[in-house]
Amino acid sequence: MTWLGKVLDEIDRRLVALLQSNARQSTMALAKRLGVARSTVHDRLQRLEKAGAILGYSVVLARDVTGSSAQSIVLLSISQKLQRGVIEALGRLPEIKLCHTMSGEYDLFLLIETPQLEDLDAVIDEVTSIPGVTRSQSFILLAKKFDRLADRAPLTQPVGLPSIRPAD
Repeated sequence: MTWLGKVLDEIDRRLVALLQSNARQSTMALAKRLGVARSTVHDRLQRLEKAGAILGYSVVLARDVTGSSAQSIVLLSISQKLQRGVIEALGRLPEIKLCHTMSGEYDLFLLIETPQLEDLDAVIDEVTSIPGVTRSQSFILLAKKFDRLADRAPLTQPVGLPSIRPAD
């Protein structure tokens, strides 16, 4: 595994994997599982955090706790000249949980979550009315069969784009 061009050694990889499965483990518990001293775990965590390899620790909530029961993947084609404005407008919609640029026929991949289908329909209408959005395709998600991403840390802000924070 590499991070910013640096290769993480076996202990770093195992440490990161343990934290991804349960970030609440104590340094002592991590040290026992890794077969190293507690100070080794502490020093490695400090180094990985300071260097920006570990950006933080988070709580992953169940969908029923957040009240989101309708989800959709929305693919967008956009005018490249208006990309920044489109992404900023999307960032102001708290129902959009994920936005990725992508290669291929579409330019953006969105994951949208709302409490009800009617709300989802309204958000999709709002998304498609943003100046610069030229085409969209929506897919309603039915049932989650498994989720290997749930244990991962949140994705970081892409380089070159403004950090977008939802309104309080």
